[in-house]
Amino acid sequence: PVANATISPGAPAHQVRAGDPVTLRCSVQVGSAPVTFSWLRDGQEVARGPLLELGHVDVRHSGTYQCVATNQLGQARHRALSPELALEVTPQGHWNTGGVTHGHWECRTPGVTGDPDVSLLSPAVAAGLGGSLLVLALLLGGALGWHRWNHVAPFPATHRLHPLRAPPDPAAPPEEGEVLYAHVVFCRQAG
Repeated sequence: PVANATISPGAPAHQVRAGDPVTLRCSVQVGSAPVTFSWLRDGQEVARGPLLELGHVDVRHSGTYQCVATNQLGQARHRALSPELALEVTPQGHWNTGGVTHGHWECRTPGVTGDPDVSLLSPAVAAGLGGSLLVLALLLGGALGWHRWNHVAPFPATHRLHPLRAPPDPAAPPEEGEVLYAHVVFCRQAG
């Protein structure tokens, strides 16, 4: 018989960043040779053998992994499932200007009076936020921005065109906790 299959590293939820190398190992505490191993991701077999080498992962590797250990003793076939491992791959922040590196932008700064200086900052400053919070904030901000953009009157004549340049890619993503404040600025390219 075979029993007590485990995955190492063995946390029930395992979070890694995109680009990190990931290798999972399946082992059993009890089992008569020969023991064979297979790997399931979201219930579908993806590999065979005691090691699952995912290489440098990306978000497509996220899912629930489980290893299956089997052996046969005479006519009886035995099987042991490991506990599930939820692998979450978080994307690395990057600045994407969509190919636009300079130009004129019309910008609104709701709640700010006067003629503020407007700068576009790399979204990598938000990388210090937790993944779920960041996704929620981006979804909410996108929905509100789309609604305001499409349902609020066009820019009043008092709004100027602001010449802006996109910043270069940051040398390194900020560490967790480095984001001190944020302000939403609505912009659309004008030329």
